[in-house]
Amino acid sequence: MCQEFSMRVIARVRSDFSSKFGVPRQSGLVESLESTLVFEPEFRNEAALRGLEGFSHLWLVWVFHRAARRGWSPTVRPPRLGGNARMGVFATRSPFRPNPIALSAVELAGIEHTPQWGAVLRLRGADLVDGTPVLDIKPYLPYADCISGALGGFAAAPAGEALEVVIPAALLGRVPADRREALRAVLAQDPRPHYQEDPERVYGFGFAGMEVRFSVADGVLTVREILEDRR
Repeated sequence: MCQEFSMRVIARVRSDFSSKFGVPRQSGLVESLESTLVFEPEFRNEAALRGLEGFSHLWLVWVFHRAARRGWSPTVRPPRLGGNARMGVFATRSPFRPNPIALSAVELAGIEHTPQWGAVLRLRGADLVDGTPVLDIKPYLPYADCISGALGGFAAAPAGEALEVVIPAALLGRVPADRREALRAVLAQDPRPHYQEDPERVYGFGFAGMEVRFSVADGVLTVREILEDRR
């Protein structure tokens, strides 16, 4: 029997990413990334956060709102396998699923009280686009959620080695000082699709109100331009 359940968005994430391109492929890969979780007006009740300050990390249950589509496929092409091999959708973290939901473990950097939004959560290491709808928040429990000896299948380790990143001083000066470390770390993760290796191609993505354009050749990522993000 097929059942359907309706769910409400309880919060949205405010992050530095205006598009999917450039977002780390998993949470925690770039620990210096900072974002803010803002509750929807209906859920701005500080009583719901009582005791949360005692946890260092959280699970976010959220929606792939930029990838929602009708129908589904039993197999997908994981980028880390070059975009050629097919795997079962339930053996991957692809956004193209029967239900477009995701799960991310993030660091809780603090709970801040703001005049505009009430209590907000300051996060680190999130892999979410700006505006991502959040369905639920659960505390991360080290004794239960960290499983010793767990196997990672074909995704047992982070994909590839970090790139060397070159940002000319004149361009780096356009980046706010508190965003430079995070930007370098995001670029070092190699935002390109794994199957693209054209050294002449220039890529771009939105980050912290900027459009960052770069190319990659011989393991070195070079930032070519940093412009105002008009998206």
